[in-house]
Amino acid sequence: MTRKTRIRAAVVTATALVATATVTAGVGVAGPSWWGEKKATEAEIAALFDGWNNALQTGDAETVADRYAKDAVLLPTVSNKVRTDRAGIVDYFEHFLADKPAGTKVETHINVLDGNSAIDTGVYEFALTDHETGEQRAVTARYTYEYEKRGGEWRIVNHHSSAMPEG
Repeated sequence: MTRKTRIRAAVVTATALVATATVTAGVGVAGPSWWGEKKATEAEIAALFDGWNNALQTGDAETVADRYAKDAVLLPTVSNKVRTDRAGIVDYFEHFLADKPAGTKVETHINVLDGNSAIDTGVYEFALTDHETGEQRAVTARYTYEYEKRGGEWRIVNHHSSAMPEG
C-alpha cells in the first residue's frame, strides 16, 4: 500500500467510526420515536378512563370487557376474585353493572411511560344504585389502570381497584 492509499483508508475508517458513534448516540437520545411511536399526552391517557366509564353506562359487560387486553388482569372493587381472562372480566361486570355504576375521578396521577404504555392511578368514586332495593350508595376506591397500545388501540392490561379502608 502506498502512503496515499494508507491515508485514504485511515480517513475512511475514521469517518465510518464517527458516523457509527453519531447514529448510536442518536438512538440513545431518540428512543422509540425512531420507530414512529410518539409519546401519548396525559390528556389522551385520562380520556381512556372516560371511554371506560362510558362503556359502563351501556350496561353491557361485553362492551366493558372490550376495553381490556386478552391477557388483562382485573382486581375488582367489589369482588374478592381475581379475574385473569375475558370470561372472568365479563362475569364481574355482569354483576357490577346491575348496580348502574357511574365513576368520577377524585384524584389522578398519570405517568406516560412511552409511546405504547402508560399508568393512571388515583382515587375514584362510584355512585351505585342497588338493583334490589333501589338504595343509592357511594363507594370510594383507589385505582390503578395500566394501559398498553396493542394493534394501534389502547387496552387495559392491569386494573386494580380497592375500596378505601377508612371509608
